Amino acid sequence: MDYQEALAWIHSLYRFGSRPGLERIAALLERLGDPHKTLRCVHIAGTNGKGSTAAFLASLLAAHGLRVGLYTSPYLESFTNRMAVDGRDVAEDELVRLMEKVRPHVEEIAASDLGQPTEFEVITAMAFTYFAAQLPDWVVVEVGLGGRLDATNVIAPEVAVVTNIGLEHTQVLGDTVEQIAFEKAGIIKRHVPTVTATDRLGALEVLKKIAGEREAPLLVVGQDILVDCASATLHGQFFTYQSPWRKLESLKIALLGRHQVVNAACALAALECLQGIPFAEAAVRSGFAAARWPGRLEILSREPLVLVDGAHNADGVRALRRALAELLGGRKLHLVLGILADKAVEEMLSLLAPLATASLIVTRPHNERAADPDAVAELARAFTHTSVQVAQTVPAAVEMGLAATGPGEALCVSGSLYTVSEARAFLFQKLKCSLQKIN
Repeated sequence: MDYQEALAWIHSLYRFGSRPGLERIAALLERLGDPHKTLRCVHIAGTNGKGSTAAFLASLLAAHGLRVGLYTSPYLESFTNRMAVDGRDVAEDELVRLMEKVRPHVEEIAASDLGQPTEFEVITAMAFTYFAAQLPDWVVVEVGLGGRLDATNVIAPEVAVVTNIGLEHTQVLGDTVEQIAFEKAGIIKRHVPTVTATDRLGALEVLKKIAGEREAPLLVVGQDILVDCASATLHGQFFTYQSPWRKLESLKIALLGRHQVVNAACALAALECLQGIPFAEAAVRSGFAAARWPGRLEILSREPLVLVDGAHNADGVRALRRALAELLGGRKLHLVLGILADKAVEEMLSLLAPLATASLIVTRPHNERAADPDAVAELARAFTHTSVQVAQTVPAAVEMGLAATGPGEALCVSGSLYTVSEARAFLFQKLKCSLQKIN
């Protein structure tokens, strides 16, 4: 079997949907020798910022001279992005071997009373099997959905992180922030230090209650951890970090948007909580400076200014709005949007469409869940005075946006990570000469 055939089998499991629960993943991992039990992990949940926080922490650990595994979702460029060690994605032939090892056990479980393992459960089992063979010092694990019943919640982390909590996946997690907080707090384990940047009072109270019941020390960014962003430009951000143990000034990150300062603080607080890692300020500074997380307010060209951002829910869009207001410096903005139908489309449009001061182009990412662009465009017209156009594919939309973007203006592509993924692939070809000059 080759790589494409392996991917086809993995993706064929998507039709079984998402079925929260730990019974199937536990059974699958047991048949594989419980590889997750050999790993030292940090577990990261949250509505937004999970991937960025994971990337920051992985970079900080690597800068301390440690081998680091990173498990994230979804992928942006290639399926192999989902599991990496020391910054290198799993090789395609290794992924095939993992699939061939896991598949017989998946089929046996599917034939049992437990039922068919889901796509995410199978990928998670493959990832833990991969990491157990690679023997990294630490593995940073991003939750797929929620936390309490997510397939990743079979691990026994040494630190847990809940970045923030907002309304998302309400059909699964609940329709209040308190209910969602309860699900995400499921990753808090007894006596395990936990870090959160949650600032919604009801959600924070839930986290504090569960952490207290489990005797888990809880550090709250904004209370126990203080951060102050001194400078935020298109070239990066400088901030001050103060914890119960130390104060560090003029820390620099390349990721844009003040929300990334909060994510960086979560990662650094998690590092401080890990046992057995001598703290090295120089490593912290170099780790932050080296951290990258594609598709999140990522600059793909400086002239014209072209950014992509995977904001795909209301809270993510609010963070994007704040960042663009600070970073664009009065530039007129052309906006390309491709949104999934199962998101809060009208709320997202009410926040995003007014940003389009020059033009708005609505499109459809190549995904069966994509919202109809004509219907989205009709909704968008209620929230903007600029022209709203429709392009049936992401590359066509980006091409239109580039053609319209004049000197001193900006183009931003957003609405979904699927949209951003396609836009990046197109832009890397279209702008390949100028990309070398971005930094």
